[in-house]
Amino acid sequence: MSHLLTEPARKSSRKDARSQAIRERARRIRAARGIIPGGFYVVMAAQFFSSLADNALLIAAIALLQQLDGPAWMAPMAKWSFALSYVVMAAFVGAFADCMPKGRVMFCTNALKVAGCLIMLFYNCMGLSPVQQQYLVLAAYALVGVGAAAYSPAKYGIVTEMLKPSLLVKGNSWIEGLTVVSILLGVMLGGALITPAVADHLLALRLFPSVDTPAEAAIVVIALVYGIAAFFNLLIPRTGVVYPPQHANPVKLIREFAYYVSILWRDKLGQISLAVTTLFWGAGATLQMVVIEWGSQQLGLSLDQSSILMGIAAIGTILGAMLAGRIPLKRALNTLPMGVIMGLVVLLMPFVHNMIAVYLLLILIGGLGGYFVVPMNALLQHRGHVLLSAGHSIAVQNINEQTNILLMVAVYSLLLWLKVPIGIIIVMFGLLVAALMVAIIIWNRINHIRNPGLDDEIGNHNYGTALRR
Repeated sequence: MSHLLTEPARKSSRKDARSQAIRERARRIRAARGIIPGGFYVVMAAQFFSSLADNALLIAAIALLQQLDGPAWMAPMAKWSFALSYVVMAAFVGAFADCMPKGRVMFCTNALKVAGCLIMLFYNCMGLSPVQQQYLVLAAYALVGVGAAAYSPAKYGIVTEMLKPSLLVKGNSWIEGLTVVSILLGVMLGGALITPAVADHLLALRLFPSVDTPAEAAIVVIALVYGIAAFFNLLIPRTGVVYPPQHANPVKLIREFAYYVSILWRDKLGQISLAVTTLFWGAGATLQMVVIEWGSQQLGLSLDQSSILMGIAAIGTILGAMLAGRIPLKRALNTLPMGVIMGLVVLLMPFVHNMIAVYLLLILIGGLGGYFVVPMNALLQHRGHVLLSAGHSIAVQNINEQTNILLMVAVYSLLLWLKVPIGIIIVMFGLLVAALMVAIIIWNRINHIRNPGLDDEIGNHNYGTALRR
């Protein structure tokens, strides 16, 4: 009788194994032909709309802070509170991303972002003073950051689950290119939603009770965009990759996460790619804030007009990411000098006033950044996947990148508080980026001198090797 009861389960298990084998064989054929699997495009759609909303919400949150008469330094603090969520949650989001299918993780985290939008909408319904309302907006945006922090390991982790190493740069080119498109359209969407013409039309629709300002109407629309992203999350196929059971004990998670961080920083390829992406994303987040202030102080632009400048820089990043998609993973380190050039080109910003020249300069800065960060991001994901797991490796990447964002944005906010002219801030920023990239290039050369066969480790198909030692 026991045998009869377990036979259907055995048949189901054999059927699942055959289905998994068929899927794996099909994936290998697609990888050999350089074909991106169809489910990957659903991931890209979900990522696009979620990132679109994230970037539009930054503009709307800044507009809401301005509406509440917040000081100038509070605008970059919105970005700071977002990044803080990544750092605080870093030890836990990797385990969360690896404990269930990535599509479900992305759906849950988008729901958390919608909750952050709702809190922003009710800022004036809690009997708070104007100053307290400003901090509530920052706290709500930090909650959206928690959702983004948990979303990121799932988003990038599923890339390594779906694609073979030979397709990682191509896949990352698509993801990063689409992410930058979403940044471009997101900041433009956020800027457009708060313009009087669009805002008046939205307010006339009465999309949400008690919404009566342009910033509030923009937040309602952005919440709907998160809903579209959640719809695509539900369509993401399961990859069949199963990781070992994750700890629920916070102390163990923090201890293990510290170990994961040390693994990637000790790896001779991981440490270089991690250093580069950490620097790039910290610099990129700061540059977003710099462009807003630069547009206001030097070019005389309003917030919605300055948001267009952020989008222009993103156009260049798209072009750079597209060109980088042709670079083989083994040649990713050859793009490091582009980071030095990008830092030096930033030095030209204080000397440009003609709008056409402004646009061309921002496109060039974005293009240089996109060209070198896409291959480095792919290399880091590859090494993280080989050494750890998809979720944990991205969480390690996030805590480093977001800690640098916290540091750089905090220093920028301090400089604004000290009333340092934006031109001097830009020069300091460009020289810092160029100098750090030179240091990383020297570091990489020393690693290769000491380990002549280092590049042979690129392309390894294993995963989680450091966890099995």
